[in-house]
Amino acid sequence: MSHSLKMSQIKKSRQNKDPMKQLFQYGKVYRPLIWQAVTSSILNKIFDLAPPVLIGAAVDVVVKQQDSLIAKLGVKDVFLQLLILTFISIIIWGLESLLQYIYERLWRNLAQNIQHDLRLDAYSHLQELELAYFEERNTGMLLSILNDDINQLERFLDIGANEILQVITTVIIIGLAFFIVTPGTAWMAMLPIPFILWGSITFQKLLAPRYANVREKVSLLNSRLSNNLTGITTIKSFTTEAYELERLREDSQAYRRSNQKAIALSAAFVPLIRIIILVGFTCILLYGGMEVVEGKLAVGTYSVLVFMTQRLLWPLTRLGQTLDLYQRSMASTNRVMNLLDTPLTIHSGTVALPIETAQGKIKLENVSFAYQEGYPIIKNLSLDIPAGHRIGIVGSTGSGKSTLVKLLLRLYEIDQGKITLDDINIQDIFLGDLRRAMGLVSQDVFLFHGTVKENIAYGNPHIIDSEIREAAKTAEAHEFIEQLPQGYDTIVGERGQKLSGGQRQRIAIARAIFKNPPILILDEATSAVDNETEAAIARSLETITAERTTIAIAHRLSTIRHSDCIYVMELGKIVEQGTHEQLLEKQGIYAGLWQVQTGGNNIFS
Repeated sequence: MSHSLKMSQIKKSRQNKDPMKQLFQYGKVYRPLIWQAVTSSILNKIFDLAPPVLIGAAVDVVVKQQDSLIAKLGVKDVFLQLLILTFISIIIWGLESLLQYIYERLWRNLAQNIQHDLRLDAYSHLQELELAYFEERNTGMLLSILNDDINQLERFLDIGANEILQVITTVIIIGLAFFIVTPGTAWMAMLPIPFILWGSITFQKLLAPRYANVREKVSLLNSRLSNNLTGITTIKSFTTEAYELERLREDSQAYRRSNQKAIALSAAFVPLIRIIILVGFTCILLYGGMEVVEGKLAVGTYSVLVFMTQRLLWPLTRLGQTLDLYQRSMASTNRVMNLLDTPLTIHSGTVALPIETAQGKIKLENVSFAYQEGYPIIKNLSLDIPAGHRIGIVGSTGSGKSTLVKLLLRLYEIDQGKITLDDINIQDIFLGDLRRAMGLVSQDVFLFHGTVKENIAYGNPHIIDSEIREAAKTAEAHEFIEQLPQGYDTIVGERGQKLSGGQRQRIAIARAIFKNPPILILDEATSAVDNETEAAIARSLETITAERTTIAIAHRLSTIRHSDCIYVMELGKIVEQGTHEQLLEKQGIYAGLWQVQTGGNNIFS
């Protein structure tokens, strides 16, 4: 089943907001597997209900002997009658055991399949959301949905679905048997069931908001843990271990209290149901016993009735556990479905632009953008970058330089104006093609846990050592990589924490070079390297930027002084532009920055 088909089925399910209906809609993909599991559960329960009947038949044989029900079928010998019952018992027990194995395997596999697909679909949808969605939420909350909430759903499918089916099967079969065999006493056994169902529905309504609160609290707890583990260096350097432990204690205590409120209600369910069951059981015990004494009811039938009453009513006590699982899973399902309901604000275009044919001509026409309405970051900006040209962008912090990069990659959607790549509106280009055409080296370098080699070739299934080494040499990274313990096979650690900032940045540059895009974007790409490395990277820029459009954002003006054109941004606008020499002659903002960075030396040096 294709991912797109599954996602379309999910979207249809969102038309009704009941989480169980949404879940069933999602499970339509596995309809054959569901039917097999349902059939196995029902058949298992049917065979499970047979032993009380066999016990009644055995009592009938022992008491009546040649006048028993089996004897009326032509088997008069008592031993032979009991032998037949023994043989039937072996078959029933064997089938019951086989069916239990089958239904447990089917339900668990079904749970694993749905859990797997739901997690992938939720993560896939999450990846398609705009960057603003992630900036407004913390990682811990999203991890809680993708892991803990989906696992809660798995627990219900593992156990709860089968329990519900078997309880329904028990009620139907035993109820029919009672009304057929002893219609006069059947109502006594069935009397507690409406009260039990009413109690279950009432408890369900009371538990729903409590478990929703539990899921919210565990999300906050996971967020705290995720943030603290990510910032462990800061915690240690500020010696705030005790402070963070206390904050975690508060979040954990809040989670514990919310769970205790839910437990206080759910734990009361079974004791109350037992009292109601006791009424039906004692009625059958007393009234049925008197019927036997008066000769109105056979001993074997009475034995079956007593056993069946216990088999009918006692499983209903497990409704408490099933109800608990159900409410927990529905609270989690709501959170997962709410994530899947989050609308996409950035949609892919339909025009293909293969990386092999992209030239790298970029044009911005009267572009405006604001993260918050009323506070524009980019204001009516126009920019024309010919294919293959190298441009530099400088400006003070908050002038909109990095925002411009995000708009080019369509991590955010512009509010006004138009951006084109090779004369095609970027909103019309396949999103994958647009981003594949651009290689970004950000000042905030992120390396994945893995080897140096895997990080340089990131996203490329064909790792070619010679090309990786060539990219590393171009980025002035080969020498230090060779000195690492395992060279290119050295594990860099989570976020590349085993490497220095400069080493991480050079690997990020090598990664962009290995991608070989027609457009290279360097967003403060040399901010974390030392002067010697910066000079080395500057020397290799001629090779790196050859025959490709290059946009270099920099505070260090030395890295962009040889650009074809340099733009100075202030408050979202371009206030100066020209070559390095032209800007120095203007004696404006750029010339002032150059003087500061060169220690007041001759600005024309």
